[in-house]
Amino acid sequence: MKPLSFAAPLLASLCLFGVAAHADQLDDIKQRGTLVCGTLGIAEPFSFANPQTRQTQGYDVDFCQAIASSLGVKLELKLVAVPARIPELLQGRVDVLAANLGWTAERAEQIAFSDGYYVSLTKLASRRANGFAGSSALSGKRVAAAKGSTSEAAARRAIPNVEVITYQDPPSIFLALQQGKVDAAAVSELVLVRWRQEVEASAPIDILEPALLRESWGIGMRRNEAALIRHVNGVLAEMEKSGEAARIFDKWLGTGTPYKLKRDFRIEPIKG
Repeated sequence: MKPLSFAAPLLASLCLFGVAAHADQLDDIKQRGTLVCGTLGIAEPFSFANPQTRQTQGYDVDFCQAIASSLGVKLELKLVAVPARIPELLQGRVDVLAANLGWTAERAEQIAFSDGYYVSLTKLASRRANGFAGSSALSGKRVAAAKGSTSEAAARRAIPNVEVITYQDPPSIFLALQQGKVDAAAVSELVLVRWRQEVEASAPIDILEPALLRESWGIGMRRNEAALIRHVNGVLAEMEKSGEAARIFDKWLGTGTPYKLKRDFRIEPIKG
């Protein structure tokens, strides 16, 4: 009987050790020497390819780099599609997500969100030739949105009898809008600003009011990684305090950019 009484606590200890080791992702990242950050790669100015270097850059990338630098590790970017963001995280293929990830109650049941590091407006755009006066005029119409995005959910919720046509990425949505396959597109206001500038002289579009959604974006992490969550929130808090977060905003979105936006939010816990 003694071997059995010895084996049971030993097995229990090994199980506990295994759980602890699995849960301490922060140490795993440090030992590996690399932070793997999932990002979109096709969402200017948040994550997109530099036309000269072809390297992925942008607002989200700078926040990924700040987290990696705080840990003294290299940053590895992994490009993910919108519907694959959370599965890639849950399956351990990325350590964190900085991928236009808006907080929703449903997502918060699956993953952990950092404090909000950006606040996004989702709006609708239509071809000017269609003459839609506002988003209320799109009842029963076809609206394009990214598959699995909060824009898709917002369009379904806000527009009566809408037919939502989903696409994998913003360029595909824009093409569908220009080709008349859909009546409107629901995406980030920033994306719409750039689209409007690009086609003003040829096939102009209008950005419709009111906004469908105002959402806070967070860095996505697995829920059981308490140490990593605390560390990321600590980094974000320090970036807000030092002014680094505001400098990143101005670099990609401020008055010297095509968006000419003024930062009207602070990094703070997301209020669900």
